Amino acid sequence: MKALVYGVEPEKQEVPEDANELLRGLATTPMKLMTVDDPSLLGPDWVIVESRLTGICGSDSKQVFSDFGNSFESPLFPFTTFPQILGHEYVGTVAELGPEARGLEVGQRVVLNPWLSCAPRGVDPVCEFCERGDLSLCRNFRGGRLTAGIHTGTSSDGTGGFAEIVPAHDSMLFPVPDDVPDEVAVFADPFAVSLHSVTRNPPAPGSRVLVYGAGALGSTHVAILRALHPDVEVGVVSRFRSQTELVRKFGATRVFEDPFDRLKLIEEVSEWSGGEVVETPRGLPMAFPGGVDVVYDTIGKAETLEVGCRVVRSRGTLVQAGVHGPERWESTPLYFKEVRLVGSNAFGFETVDGEHKHGIQHYLDFVSSGRIDLGGLLTHTFRLDEWREAFTALARQDESGAIKVAFDFRASK
Repeated sequence: MKALVYGVEPEKQEVPEDANELLRGLATTPMKLMTVDDPSLLGPDWVIVESRLTGICGSDSKQVFSDFGNSFESPLFPFTTFPQILGHEYVGTVAELGPEARGLEVGQRVVLNPWLSCAPRGVDPVCEFCERGDLSLCRNFRGGRLTAGIHTGTSSDGTGGFAEIVPAHDSMLFPVPDDVPDEVAVFADPFAVSLHSVTRNPPAPGSRVLVYGAGALGSTHVAILRALHPDVEVGVVSRFRSQTELVRKFGATRVFEDPFDRLKLIEEVSEWSGGEVVETPRGLPMAFPGGVDVVYDTIGKAETLEVGCRVVRSRGTLVQAGVHGPERWESTPLYFKEVRLVGSNAFGFETVDGEHKHGIQHYLDFVSSGRIDLGGLLTHTFRLDEWREAFTALARQDESGAIKVAFDFRASK
């Protein structure tokens, strides 16, 4: 099969003089299109899936661009094996069932829950986190019958959707209803990530919240907040015009379009939310009292966290739903206002309106019922052999208008 393999000798490319840092990272990325052996069943309860559409996650693009800020040794490295095939925002068609695979049929369209947790690894009994549906906290990401990897694409065994064929455990696949097209189903993963962030850190009734970032995660946060908390006003920090238009469509109350002027941003968010800005002799001011109940930070950089903790209310919540490299930031407001800083790592089973089920199943149900509409979020598709063009569109979002980019395998079939 054809696959984009990461962790190999890079095919270095010429870099234009005006290239930004992302394009410079792309030119030397250790990834190339190769012909590799088709994946086999990794257990009797595993399945082989033919790819239809694979979205490029922010974590994929950060890795391909080497966009992690300062060079560092991540504590997640022991939970990763190379070479690997990235891609976990995935829609495919079941092609082969293992003899013990259950609940699926050949020919079904499916979306992927990528977590390589206890069940896919053949660990029995499952750990206490998997038992209660907290799949992203599984204790066995380095154990069982697979090489180390937290989810599809991070394990050399659990290869991902930047390829024509993908292996998956039967518990990792959700049938897609006939009325949900591939272009909508492909958002099951990012939607579930945002749902986890909101359900575990819900806003107070009638409050104001801030979503930092208006990419796929920021946009799905907005759609979820509007659907589950219609009485809450949602402010969004947006970087690009295409993002601004979309989050307004999804229900943003207010959009802040100048993220790089942080002083202005703090003042504008505070004025909108009812906070009172207290100036400091040096550095950024702080809103005290702040007027934002929850900040959902989908970026996770020092500059975004620093703004978030300044505008959030006393004993409010700052949710880090995005991740970047290690950076220093002035965090005194966390202490002074007793702000709750909490990480939000992907998804598992979530409770919505009294129903406890997997976040991906919630998404498929919401879409089928018309409760959620993410139309317009998928802006670009490319063939797998156009992978450099796909990542270039992401590196030049100001020019391309790209929000979500995906690899489309259907045209080649």
